[in-house]
Order: sequence, then structure tokens, then C-alpha cells
Amino acid sequence: MSNRDRADRTAAPGSSLDAARRTRELAGAAGGGTADLLVVGLGATGAGVALDAAARGLDVVAIDAHDLAFGTSRWSSKLIHGGLRYLAAGQFDVAHESAVERGVLMTRTAPHLVAAQPFVLPLTPLVSRAQASLAWAGFRAGDVLRRAARTPRQVLPVPRRLTAAEARHLAPSVRANGLRGGLLSWDGKVTDDARLVTALARTAAAHGARVLTRVRALELGSDGARVRDELTGEEGTIRARAVVNATGVWAGGLVEGLRVRPSRGTHLVLRSERLGALPAGLHIPVPGETNRFVLVLPQGDGRTYVGLTDEPVEGAVPDVPEVPETDIGFLLDVLGSVLDAPVRRDEVDGAFAGLRPLLDTSVPGAPGSVRTSDISRRHAVLTSAEGVVTVVGGKLTTYRRMAQDAVDAAVDARGLPSASSPTATLPLVGAAAPERLRDLPAPARLVRRYGTEAPAVLALAEGDPALAEPVLPGHPVTRAELLWAARHEGALDPSDLLDRRTRIGLVPEDRAEALAVAAEILSQATPSGV
Repeated sequence: MSNRDRADRTAAPGSSLDAARRTRELAGAAGGGTADLLVVGLGATGAGVALDAAARGLDVVAIDAHDLAFGTSRWSSKLIHGGLRYLAAGQFDVAHESAVERGVLMTRTAPHLVAAQPFVLPLTPLVSRAQASLAWAGFRAGDVLRRAARTPRQVLPVPRRLTAAEARHLAPSVRANGLRGGLLSWDGKVTDDARLVTALARTAAAHGARVLTRVRALELGSDGARVRDELTGEEGTIRARAVVNATGVWAGGLVEGLRVRPSRGTHLVLRSERLGALPAGLHIPVPGETNRFVLVLPQGDGRTYVGLTDEPVEGAVPDVPEVPETDIGFLLDVLGSVLDAPVRRDEVDGAFAGLRPLLDTSVPGAPGSVRTSDISRRHAVLTSAEGVVTVVGGKLTTYRRMAQDAVDAAVDARGLPSASSPTATLPLVGAAAPERLRDLPAPARLVRRYGTEAPAVLALAEGDPALAEPVLPGHPVTRAELLWAARHEGALDPSDLLDRRTRIGLVPEDRAEALAVAAEILSQATPSGV
């Protein structure tokens, strides 16, 4: 076996997260020393902050009350947007920033996780010629954004018009009657948003960050936080020279005076066979809207997502948002407007909703209201009177820039010695050039999820063939993937395995069937010692 083959069969050095490492590093973090930076929240933005700071050479502790990607970051559309919607809304800076960050992910930092996704907009009788012309102009403008961001055409192809026959080939479930063609466009898609967060956290750990899940911040100050270990109930203090609050929709609960307007985005989960083969996703215009679409997103694992809604959420912010029947009905109605056979309610196998952390800049008590769909997705970095830096707003695509800006603010506010951010060119765990990824001795599905670590995941089954078996019939995830998650990705309980390291839990029946296997794998897992 060559040195390169051996490297392809091991975890990235220093990146393995497990229960033993958590216990050891939590004791050290709460043991009286002072870190340079404490990050609260381990979604995409918080994990990105931990990586950015650690890569600059800062001593970092990052905590989350639950698990990696427990909140909003696991409920996205799995798209890495180029900013077309923001361009149409006149938010040119946000659009350009989105296109640049999409290119960074696709070409430098995570080409194993983020790839081009084709979409067809079917030109049905419900889409007027004026609407079609407007959409085509938008797609062309999106290609201008791609060029401005210097993303190669080989990575993200140009849009083009389709004949009716071509549109039906890419979207065979679309109603043929009255179809006059289609518009083909491309955007970025992440294999799994929660896996992106896991890669960020593990890359931060490889740079020395202490990444601690199940640690709740009870109170924040400029010099650290009072915390509680959610596994033992023990309370303590983590001291730090600077603190970044990256808790998204929960940010206002830790910093006074901050108002966040959560917006609920709901997706349906369908068995892929219900819609047939879908070589491309679908853009379906929402009736009565000029710049809003329902998306059909094939996932390659036997499931297809349909989303999304954009509805304001009032009251207390739940840990896991519920999906109202009104959202499901809305999505089914729009989907049914283009299909040969509309999807029935009893054919929906699952649904999930995420809450976008939109910064509320409205004046309290002012007349009139603003729809959450109209609120800017521009992010903000705010420093409280107590000196806590909060980063809020934005979206999954721009997590890296949000993290960079937050660390810059913390460094400036607290006078920390720091170099500039290196993360625009820093590969995440598993990343490699496309030709290297293609040559890996592992199935393409594993490479899309684990990159250069795919052979190591595959190798787990060499000593135990049972690990090569699927966790449940009809789903591609194997037992080896669950074991890898427990040994190297910080999974501590069955929910971590089924709901975040894999997506089995999105279908309740599948989750229930897989629980026993997940518990069995956790009992087999031993600390990696890395």
C-alpha cells in the first residue's frame, strides 16, 4: 500500500471528535485558564467563526447547548445560492458576496461537498411569456454574477433555453399538455448542510479549537460565560478575552437589546419514485409572485425535497420548529400546478422547517408591516455595551464571510493579536482537487459525503463485514458511516447519528426503524484516541 493510500484510509490528523476528547477538553476549558475567544453556537456560522479564529492562531473554545448543526443549519434547502434573488431585489452587494462565497466553496474549500445543481423552470400555461422573459433575464444576470465571482464555466455551466422535449427529458413528471419548453439554470448544492458544519467543526479542531457540544451558555459577558454541561448538570465558567454570540435565532436570549425576526422555511420529504427520475431539480413559480419559486430538489438518496415557505414566526423560539399543515398545503398546491399527477397529502413521508435569523431593523410601534420574505439577508456584526460580539442574519452560503467579519470585530474590540483570515483558501476536512476525488478507491456517494476520508469509512467494514450493511432497507447509509460518526464526528447519541450526521431521521418511520441500530453502533464505538 502506498503512503497516499494509507493517508486515504485514516481520519484527517487532529480532526477527530469523540466523547473522550469532549470530556478532556471541557475539563481544560473550565479549569481556570483563559482562552482568546469563546464562540457560542455551533451552526455553520459559529463553526465558521471557530475555524477562522483557530486558523489565525487564536486559542478557541466553541460550545453549543445541543449538537453540531442542531438549529437552522440542518434545515436549509441544501443550496449554495449565487445571489440571484438578491440581485432581483436590488441588493447588489449581497448578491455579489453570495456568488463569491459560492465559488470559494465549489473551487477551493469544499469541492467534495458542494457541486453544480441543474434546475428546470417548466414553461407551462401558468407561466406567461412576460414572466418567462423576466426569469430568463434573471438567469442571464446570475451568469454575470458567476463571471464576476470568477467561478469557471466548467464548475458552473451557463443557463440555456430548452425545447419542450428537452424539458420533459429532464423533468418527466411535469405535465406535457401546454408545455412550450423550459429554462435550464445552475446553482450550487451542498450534499448535506449538517455535514458541511461537521467538516467546519472538525477542521477547526484540527487547528486546535476545543469544540464542545452539550455545553449550554447560561450567561454571557465580555470575559467569558457561565456554562452548564448538559450531560452531567455541572456548572462552571469558561473564561475568554473575547466572546462571539453565533446562536442565530436564539441570539437575543443571550444579548439584551437584540431583536431577531425568525422566518420559517418548510420543506416536504417525498420518496423519489413518486416523482420519477429527476436528472434536474425544478423551479416552480409561485402564482401571483414575480420572484418567488418552490424548488424540487432530488437528493440522490431515494428522497426528494420540496420547499420552501417564508413565513414569520411569533412568540418563543422552539428548539425544533413544527411544520403547520398550512405550509404543507401551500407547497403541495404549487407543486401540483405543474405535475401530471398531483402529490396527495398521504404521500408526504416527512417534513421539516428551519428558522432564518433575520435581523429586525424596524422601528417598534411604527405603522405597517414588512414580510419576512422582504427583509434583507445581509448579515450584521454587532458589539454590545458589555463587549459581546454577535453575528446575525445572512445565510448558509455566506457563513465564511460572516465568520471572518465576526472574528475581525472581536479582534479589534479586544485588541487580540491576529493575522488576517486565511479561510478563503483553506480546504475543509475531506477536500481535494476534483481529479484526486475522482481517483479515490471508494463509491462516489461516499466521496460526495466524506471526500478524501471516504476510503477510511469504507475500510471500517474490512474487519467486520456487517458494517457494510445498510442501516435500514432501501436507504444507502451503512453501519460503517454511523460508526465513523461516533468515532470521528462527535456524535454522542442516536439523534446525532440519525438526524444530523445522516438524514435518516427526516422520515419518522425510517428513524424509528433505525434507532436500535444506532444505539448498537454507539455501544460498539470506542474513543479514537486521536
